Amino acid sequence: MSSDKARIRWGIVGAGRIAKTFANDIEHAPHASLYAIAARKLESAQAFADGFSIAHAYGSYAELFADPNVDAVYIATPHSHHKDQAIAALRAGKHVLCEKPATVTPEELEEVIVVAIEERRYFMEGMWTYFMPVIQKAQQWIAEGRIGNLCHVRADFGFHLPYSPDLREYDNRLAGGCLLEMGIYPIAMAWLFLQRDPDTQTVWHHSAENGVEDDVVILNSYGKDTASAQLATSFRCKLDNYLTLIGDEGTISIADYWGAREAKLYSFNDCVDRFNETRPHQGFNYQIEHVSLAVLAGHLEPDCVRWEDSRAFQRQMAAIKTRF
Repeated sequence: MSSDKARIRWGIVGAGRIAKTFANDIEHAPHASLYAIAARKLESAQAFADGFSIAHAYGSYAELFADPNVDAVYIATPHSHHKDQAIAALRAGKHVLCEKPATVTPEELEEVIVVAIEERRYFMEGMWTYFMPVIQKAQQWIAEGRIGNLCHVRADFGFHLPYSPDLREYDNRLAGGCLLEMGIYPIAMAWLFLQRDPDTQTVWHHSAENGVEDDVVILNSYGKDTASAQLATSFRCKLDNYLTLIGDEGTISIADYWGAREAKLYSFNDCVDRFNETRPHQGFNYQIEHVSLAVLAGHLEPDCVRWEDSRAFQRQMAAIKTRF
């Protein structure tokens, strides 16, 4: 089937907030169509389907996995469920795009990858930020030497979320805590631009009443002649939420970088270039289209948000947790 006409038929696992972003943005992915939605209760799935004009609604995930017309699934449930659901989908012959973090431990990630290899199905972690044109422009500027040698990566992601043990984000049973929920973003940015694990690391953290971390600050050193990374994540307060890439000849500044819409390039105090993206969507469509085209082409392993990238996220988050 020609990839310029074919479409991957997607099913969504979970009917929460992030699933709605996926459902909105898939309309802007030319090689993808939304075929089905599944939730734990049929009423929830049907309400979601009605809101987005989805033809098929299922009251269990197993029903969606069993539908032979579903080519690929997007897993949009709490990350504590990702491993089992990804494996079930892969075993059912589905390609999988799994919301970040892909799993809660490095060992779980390896279990999923083994099944993807065995079943010859595509599996990718949904680090949508890697597909953003603004982030890719920043990579281009650095490759062109426009900020000289990269010396510092600074990234934070924090919003005030009042404590309640009943909230998913604070729930120990659902692998709650700000590190996996939001900290994966600054960790992923440091990895994207430095492509190595730190040589040394200092971690400060604060815990909520139930022991779940709600504030984390990380300082990474990557060797004498390379860069450092200053990373932070928080439920206790809103952080600046910038990605700043500082070189010895210039700086790149990106506000709200996870869904980036503008990058500014500075030479000392002067803004000498900027890249803007005006779009009618959140930006999930870039990763949806990328995965759809990869599946249509018969690829079995992602070339953006590679398994090695996901392994690095898991490896580094596990190392940070040992310092709590």
